[in-house]
Amino acid sequence: MKKTLEDVELKGKKVLIRADFNVPMKNGQITDDTRIKAAVKTISYVLAKGGKVILFSHLGRIKTKEDKREYSLAPVAERLSDIMGKEVLFSDKTRGKDLEAGIGELKNGEVLMVQNTRYEDLHNSKESRNDAVLGKYWASLGDIFVNDAFGTAHREHASNVGISEHLPTVSGFLMQKEIEFIGGAVDNPKTPFVAILGGAKVSDKINVIDNLINKADKILIGGGMANTFLKAQGQSIGTSLVEEDNIKIAEELLEKADGKLILPVDVVAASEFSNEAEHHNVSVDNIPDDMMALDIGTETVKLYEEALKGAKTVVWNGPMGVFEMSNFAQGTVGVCQAIAELEDAVTIIGGGDSASAAQVLGFADQFSHISTGGGASLEYLEGKELPGLKAIDNAEEE
Repeated sequence: MKKTLEDVELKGKKVLIRADFNVPMKNGQITDDTRIKAAVKTISYVLAKGGKVILFSHLGRIKTKEDKREYSLAPVAERLSDIMGKEVLFSDKTRGKDLEAGIGELKNGEVLMVQNTRYEDLHNSKESRNDAVLGKYWASLGDIFVNDAFGTAHREHASNVGISEHLPTVSGFLMQKEIEFIGGAVDNPKTPFVAILGGAKVSDKINVIDNLINKADKILIGGGMANTFLKAQGQSIGTSLVEEDNIKIAEELLEKADGKLILPVDVVAASEFSNEAEHHNVSVDNIPDDMMALDIGTETVKLYEEALKGAKTVVWNGPMGVFEMSNFAQGTVGVCQAIAELEDAVTIIGGGDSASAAQVLGFADQFSHISTGGGASLEYLEGKELPGLKAIDNAEEE
């Protein structure tokens, strides 16, 4: 168990919070503020307990001075202020006297956001390489460190791991929820446990499949990655996306899974990668040589619905087809709906495209948990120890 906000005294303390405000931006405007809203619970709790909040986050990648203009956190501070109905002070510095003075003047119940931590990457990638001096300096600005950025938990940066080496470190509510749900699914799932893995590439999911074979009762495969497994089984897959260099690994996983891996029995095959392309539902035994699979077929949706019945834990990561194109979205819609309608089950989306799909399709509210971290979720599902989690203090055993 990791220590949480509720395990520490916050009144009068300068509380450094590493949030994940890496939001999509277009022309200086925030196009999706989900991550900002998700951070409010932790921030509000610290304020209610009489703490002073100092917020850290990265935004985008900073490689040039022009990037600094594009990826300032100023619009994020403004949006957070609107959402909370409370002034959020902003420092356009990541170090120095002005920042220190701003923090020094903070009163209990006030919030200050520090400029994008990756501004420091212009100086020998100090943030991304976890520069020891930078981590120690940032830690000197506060009394307690709260890591609430699950999206960067798989990275070892100065603003998450570096700070934690010098301050008492606890998890925020978002981080706590990720540990509870994704950690719970990996370490102690209620059974039957069904994993559904999709997306384009097997290479992205090899380690996840390998780890879950020992834990899940069934693993349902969809998306472009299914083609590599079908080819490994000797199927002809036409012009479909396939990773030739991973066919051998797919064969080994099929053998190791001993029947747990369930593959599509039919697909929606198209003449080209386009929503306007001619397309048909065909058996995996009859994919025409000049067509490509762009979605799982209707029989596969029924097969997967059946496989999900009675499941108590479900983890879904990756769409079943090219869901951005309406003609190849039905597989993802069908599976998403089947999971959403399960009763008495813990249902988890492992971030990334599956989360977008659930939101677009209107099923997001029906899942127990939608992870805020794509890469971090995948590495957690692989059974890896995430540096950001490891750095949080352990709770004392009772």
